Amino acid sequence: MRTCPRPIPLDGPGGILVSLASTHRGHVERALSESAGYFGTETWQALRDVLSGSHPELTPYIEWLLAKLNPVLFNTDDAADRSWQEQKDATQSLTRVTDFPHSAFTAWKRPASQEDPYLAGLIPDPVENSLIEHDVRVGLGDDAPVFDEWRELGDVRCDIHVLEDTTGRRLEIANVNATPVESRLGTDMIYYHHPTHSFVLVQYKRLHPRSKEYRVNKQLRDQMDRLEQVSDLSRKLARPHEWRLSPDSCFLKFAHWRDRAAPSSDLAPGMYLPLSYARVLLDDECTRGTRGGRIISYERVGRYLVSSQFTELVKHGLVGTVGTSIERLRELGLQRAREGYSVVVGFETSRETPRDRATRVRNRSTKKRPKVTSYSPTASQESLFDIPEP
Repeated sequence: MRTCPRPIPLDGPGGILVSLASTHRGHVERALSESAGYFGTETWQALRDVLSGSHPELTPYIEWLLAKLNPVLFNTDDAADRSWQEQKDATQSLTRVTDFPHSAFTAWKRPASQEDPYLAGLIPDPVENSLIEHDVRVGLGDDAPVFDEWRELGDVRCDIHVLEDTTGRRLEIANVNATPVESRLGTDMIYYHHPTHSFVLVQYKRLHPRSKEYRVNKQLRDQMDRLEQVSDLSRKLARPHEWRLSPDSCFLKFAHWRDRAAPSSDLAPGMYLPLSYARVLLDDECTRGTRGGRIISYERVGRYLVSSQFTELVKHGLVGTVGTSIERLRELGLQRAREGYSVVVGFETSRETPRDRATRVRNRSTKKRPKVTSYSPTASQESLFDIPEP
């Protein structure tokens, strides 16, 4: 529910009911007389036309509510839907990594063209602190988006969405396409944390909707080779906050989507594999199929990161490049788009120090931690909890 921006009279000389045909007016009046009533599609369309005509300020509210009520069902047999599905997941991943509300990206309709990025179909929350498309320039004044110049390039389509919280922490998401949808190689998500000059790249791969398997081919191996070149952008660490668990800054997400599944605000289930770990898996017998080919699946991989684990690692700065400049980030984003990927770049800026960032993340994690109920087994149950000594 959203608060109406101004009182809208229903009845009386200036009320909207006067403008409705008698049949539709009767349907609306009966619906309003009950604690919860309804009327048909034709009456709603007539009411919507009157509302939009006499009170145009309601149009963004109506569009947003309808998009929330009628979420799009993606068809995994359609190339455009598959691409948008991946870009949606990448966008939602960025909001979880940065702790911005993912509800800002849940009202969506298919863009006019199949070649458009996912953000082109986004309907912004009418009361969310968010800006989109041309409004982004007006709202930010002289503080132009980092990727604003991408809008002027003739060979790419770039859409930008900006979120900002009360502390001044800001997330800019740029969604870029540069190749026809039928020839795209997949989707890249790149998250860049400006205060620490570090980024993480996730490349999406789709598990088969029924078998939940991915059959490895030469294309994947070539793509992994290119990702290793991306990892080389990192310089040697020099300060404590630059320490990482491993030199891996690129991951593969083998995601699983069921065809025509009910839309969800949750991230797509899947396996996050650091690039170096994926290399080991492809050289091990566990991924060898009966005919000698290599197969990635839940059963064959065994160990992998899930979305929550990956998100926490990125939040705490435990993975990612070291000392990567904004210029290299821009070059990388455009390069990946022109190589055939849909690219979703999240650029976070803030006045936080690395210590401030760690404190905020820890505090939020504590608030989300579920309540733990203590349990004491009875004498007859104690054997169930005994751990044998080695």
